[in-house]
Amino acid sequence: MKKDSRQLRVGVLGCGPIAQFAHFESAVKAANCRLYAICDAAEDLARRMGATYEPDKIYLDYDEMLADPELEAVIIATSDAFHVPASIKALEAGKHVLCEKPIGLSVEEVETLQAVVERTGKVLQIGHMKRFDPGIEAAKRFIDRDMGERLALKAWYCDSTHRYTMTDAVQPLPVLSKAALKPKENPKADLKRYYMLAHGCHLVDLARYLCGEITWVRARLLERFGAYSWFVETEFADGSLGHLDLTVAVRMDWHEGFQLYGQNGSVTAKTFNPWYYRSSEVEIFDERDATYHRPLGADGHFYRRQLEGFARVILDGAPMQGADIADGLASVKAMAAIARSAESGDKVFVADIRGAV
Repeated sequence: MKKDSRQLRVGVLGCGPIAQFAHFESAVKAANCRLYAICDAAEDLARRMGATYEPDKIYLDYDEMLADPELEAVIIATSDAFHVPASIKALEAGKHVLCEKPIGLSVEEVETLQAVVERTGKVLQIGHMKRFDPGIEAAKRFIDRDMGERLALKAWYCDSTHRYTMTDAVQPLPVLSKAALKPKENPKADLKRYYMLAHGCHLVDLARYLCGEITWVRARLLERFGAYSWFVETEFADGSLGHLDLTVAVRMDWHEGFQLYGQNGSVTAKTFNPWYYRSSEVEIFDERDATYHRPLGADGHFYRRQLEGFARVILDGAPMQGADIADGLASVKAMAAIARSAESGDKVFVADIRGAV
């Protein structure tokens, strides 16, 4: 594992499952990053993770970690309700931020964060790691360079009733603590909202990443036998059509992917449960030579590649491939629009949306 001579000194806020499954290993493996610090209010958890991943510093207080002049950037791996306040604190302290998705729970709080990002001039990237899936990257290159005009997108994200049986087989057991800091309200108390925030944000961001801004949505929601299914009609800013399917959970294997039809070809993709670290299987059909192209995408560690991309923006001035604060705001507005449309049955324009998801 070769490391670059200049490494971004990164601290991780939160030592819970998402940090254990994704971010600690990413910071250790990333060529241009160093796991400089970890922080958690639960001392037993912070010490245990410190012994395992060997950061330079272990903190039990977030303000103390942010006051460390050697720390350059923070990965925020906390519950969703803490994302905006933790991001603002880091930015105000002069640190760059990579924050887990979704960036926020309401349009207004994300707008508040956006103002801080613009005022401080620091980099804020949101953890929509599917943008760093090599198969999706290949699809994006074809769409931008060779596809020509887009016609229509069909995209689906269907969690599986068997997902935990499968992930428990490949993941280590997470280390938990009774002293873990939790939000005042249980995020799963409202499953409709929880599923939209946890899963819908991936679907919305992917649609925007491939096809641009979503101008309006018209959504239907059906709840049966404990499952929730949103079918969402969309229109993109270029006039192309979209259909988004968010279903939690299907009685089958994990089912995620998309089909995109364009002037000079088409793309089909099958995306896997992210914890397999397996690149999407993508077929690109190029009308000009009537040939299918299937990239292998051997390096499927999206979380490590996401962190390396974040560090390149900061260290090298590279353009941001990840989702920025404008993407995060647009995603929250689109999710809120879908929720409002599912309630009313009406077409809802994303730009007009206010309030919480």
